[in-house]
Amino acid sequence: HAEYAVQAAEAGKPVYVEKPMGRNYEECKRMIAVCGKLGVPLFVAYYRRCLPAFLKVRELIETGALGEARTVDIRLYHPPREGDQNPDNLPWRVIPEVAGGGYFIDLASHQFDFLDYVFGPIVDARGQAANQASWYPAEDVVTASFTFESGVVGNGVWCFTVSEKSTTDRTEIMGSRGKVTFSSFADEPVRLETDRGVEEFHLPPPKHVQQPLIQTVVDELLGRGKCPSTGDTAARTNWVMDEILRGWRKTH
Repeated sequence: HAEYAVQAAEAGKPVYVEKPMGRNYEECKRMIAVCGKLGVPLFVAYYRRCLPAFLKVRELIETGALGEARTVDIRLYHPPREGDQNPDNLPWRVIPEVAGGGYFIDLASHQFDFLDYVFGPIVDARGQAANQASWYPAEDVVTASFTFESGVVGNGVWCFTVSEKSTTDRTEIMGSRGKVTFSSFADEPVRLETDRGVEEFHLPPPKHVQQPLIQTVVDELLGRGKCPSTGDTAARTNWVMDEILRGWRKTH
């Protein structure tokens, strides 16, 4: 998105780009610098920051429903998508020159951005990646460990070549008095488990999932609010993914 973002900024227009913000952290820094120099705002479409289910997760953590947050565990396993095994017509999302990587870059970015919204910046991230199936040039499996500035630690596994029956989309946040489990991409209840029992909160997304975030953009442009997803916040997620894929990118 960097080239289009720069063109829009140079035309004096506020900038709203899809996620991930750039193919890498360097592109994000360039976008921030140009928009800052030209005095135009830069927003990124990490709309989970405004969706009801994710706001409930944030509320449960902020109100101490889990006690003190300790760990985060992410598991995202997905079978191949249409075109993944067709080398003559691969989806753009698995062509690193276009997308910056594979499905990890596309999907994990949503997860890391939301966790940044809950716990603050990640200050240390490390990982391993591989291409096990050799269907396309991007990585198809990633493991990672990371630490937040707040002291919470996390780990994750992402694999995009499993069977349909192995499909998994689960993030679990463990606290000193309980845990909360939720899905990043499916319309499933937020599940809170404590000594008092189990509570489930079913909060479906709105018809147009980006509308709540876009409303905050409109409000900020009209001078009556602030959008929670900016170039500065979104660039942090690109930095995290760059750190996780650092070893893989050096050899591929």
